[in-house]
Amino acid sequence: MSERKIDPIRPTDDEARALASKLLAGASFAAIGVIEPDTGYPLVSRIAFGLDRQGGWPVFLASELSFHSKALAHDPRATMLVGEPPAKGDPLAFPRVTLIGEVTRIDRSSKERDTLRGPWLERHPKAQLYIDFGDFHFFRMEVKRANLNGGFGKAFVLNPADLGMG
Repeated sequence: MSERKIDPIRPTDDEARALASKLLAGASFAAIGVIEPDTGYPLVSRIAFGLDRQGGWPVFLASELSFHSKALAHDPRATMLVGEPPAKGDPLAFPRVTLIGEVTRIDRSSKERDTLRGPWLERHPKAQLYIDFGDFHFFRMEVKRANLNGGFGKAFVLNPADLGMG
């Protein structure tokens, strides 16, 4: 008798797209995973999170002095985990989405930075304290794909178009 392999990835549907979009639109924070340039080990850090209003791409504000910013200067590949579980219940039973892509730093003198600044401060008002410091920059992730875990037994692979990005 041959063993039948079961693919745990479900076909992407409108429900999965809506759930992933809801998670991203509602997120104020995320975890970012990068590769340390000196060791090659993964490094994970918490970041403030948002979506740009032009293409829907993930953006964050960070100091160039941070470990993750330094790592991204050497290797732009990164992942972001979005989706906070509620205070009660099994955290693994709640949805989350992992974004996989490449991150670029946005030049401080660009008009693009100016268009991100106002909406960022609306979502993250405490950033007013440091947003204009010389070492702080916006970063944007160009998402290549996303892995959605909608809860137990609900795994999906999504592309940027599924997420309304581009």
